Amino acid sequence: MKYGFVRSLSARSMMLTAVLAVAANAASYTAPKAPWEGHADLSGIWQAKANAGDDVEKLVVDPSNKKIPYLPDALKQKGANAKNKAQGDDTNKCYMPGVPRLMYMNYPFQIFQTPKYIMIVSEYAHVYRQIFMDGSAHLDGLQFWDGDSRGHWDGDSLVVDVTGFNDQTWFDKAGNYHSEDLHVVERFTRTGPDTLAYEATIADPKTFSKPWKISVPMSLDKKPNARLMEYECQELAPLSASEAQKKK
Repeated sequence: MKYGFVRSLSARSMMLTAVLAVAANAASYTAPKAPWEGHADLSGIWQAKANAGDDVEKLVVDPSNKKIPYLPDALKQKGANAKNKAQGDDTNKCYMPGVPRLMYMNYPFQIFQTPKYIMIVSEYAHVYRQIFMDGSAHLDGLQFWDGDSRGHWDGDSLVVDVTGFNDQTWFDKAGNYHSEDLHVVERFTRTGPDTLAYEATIADPKTFSKPWKISVPMSLDKKPNARLMEYECQELAPLSASEAQKKK
């Protein structure tokens, strides 16, 4: 138990150090501009450095206690999810992972940038996102696995407002979850020639007592032959009764 506690503290300390380094780099780095529109060029193949897909709470930077601020009943549901993650996590059935999980689930993604929209194509199961940059409003009354994304530029940072979620996705493999009232505000910022800071502020009044924020450093794949590979997701076979009992 003591070893696990020390290891957890070490992981959090390393992540905090990485976040502080990203912030320092961002303050001093000027991103290259996309010649066709004049904004920061985010195009390329990126991937999260940390395995945040296992437990998103390890990437929390706000609130200061680094804990997801669950409402009491929602915290109980999170605990129940954790006990049933093999069956409850829909990525085990090859469903879309949702946002922000798609961005940090340890599969690379490629950004294609145009003035009217920005495409994010993931290596995971042919999933892609379309971020509309034309000032149009969110679609009303519809629910999506990955939400409805509308973006704008704040200096050299791409800010994406995402609403219109269903309640089927989780944030990670640990059972952290949300309702259909999820609202995510993402921020993509180049912090160096081959680094990008991904931040997401998460709000959901049915599940959390207040908004919370994660920060994930990303790295650019600069290999000459870099490309997204074909990935065909295979649904995990359900556990037998005896196997499920052993997992308890």
